[in-house]
Amino acid sequence: MSDTRLATEKTVVVTGCAGFIGWKVSEKLLENGYSVVGIDNINDYYDPRLKEWRLSSIFRLSESLTGKANFKFYRYDITEYEKIKEIFSSNKIDAVINLAARAGVRASVENPWIYLETNVKGTLNLLECCKDSGTKKFVLASTSSLYGLNEMPFRETDNTDHPLAPYSATKKGAEALCFSYHYLCGIDVSIPRYFTVYGPAGRPDMSIFRFLKNIDNNKPIPVFGDGRQKRDFTYIDDIADGTIKCLQPAGYEIFNFGNDNSVELMYVINLIEQHLGKKAEIEWLPLHPADVRATWANIEKSKQKLNWKPTLSIEDGLKNTVDWYLKNRDFLNTLKW
Repeated sequence: MSDTRLATEKTVVVTGCAGFIGWKVSEKLLENGYSVVGIDNINDYYDPRLKEWRLSSIFRLSESLTGKANFKFYRYDITEYEKIKEIFSSNKIDAVINLAARAGVRASVENPWIYLETNVKGTLNLLECCKDSGTKKFVLASTSSLYGLNEMPFRETDNTDHPLAPYSATKKGAEALCFSYHYLCGIDVSIPRYFTVYGPAGRPDMSIFRFLKNIDNNKPIPVFGDGRQKRDFTYIDDIADGTIKCLQPAGYEIFNFGNDNSVELMYVINLIEQHLGKKAEIEWLPLHPADVRATWANIEKSKQKLNWKPTLSIEDGLKNTVDWYLKNRDFLNTLKW
């Protein structure tokens, strides 16, 4: 079934719609003719004004489109079961893309309880609502952090029974719940595991935006370890396109979404320096025990089953990101990072 035909009939719930990935997924769904019901609690994990900026962008896009595409927004928390039930009762929901989550490996070590509440209980609430309302498609955003210390490149069939931090442990729990509801209730489940997503309007707690702001403002950038750790940085538009492809029937499947090109952190820093025309002052910090040395996605399954592959290189993606930062510098410098 093509995305186009799906779009003529589908209303999709996007949780975490004011988050980084949820914002881009919502906009691309609207552009492709879907109706979107957005849910977000606009929490203060980072400055809510950036989430409000993204939300305003979705509303502006929705208002500019003609036809059936539309956007409804509910400022709810997915841990509030009765409120989530109200949404399913008052809307005909065809699919759910669950992007609402507490993210961040290091932060999960400091406060694991809130990760359990959002990532596991929140997912359970949504699955219960799908079961009761007859919604048959569920997409759960998951993470490359599950692969931990496995050999690279990481494959979907790798053992993920030894998560290194509460964040990845709660994502593993959410994946397991999804399988239970697939098995017991026939809900069709796709689980994209994201690898280090970056791009315009990204999370300010992530390394790339922290580097951008600090280098631009002549402040030291924090680098954990020796800077030679590698990440499979993947551009936001590629991630959003793949997430929407996950709406097609799958049964129960897990898909890696990475750039298939693991690069050193110092290489990324050097690219940012070139684009800004400034040198970074580096504050060297100990590597956190929950951090892995490298990530690298094997994406053959995503290519074969979803016809998805990344289209933007780290060099071009970083240029787009820096350009967006410079265009919005005055606003971004008012945010609490």
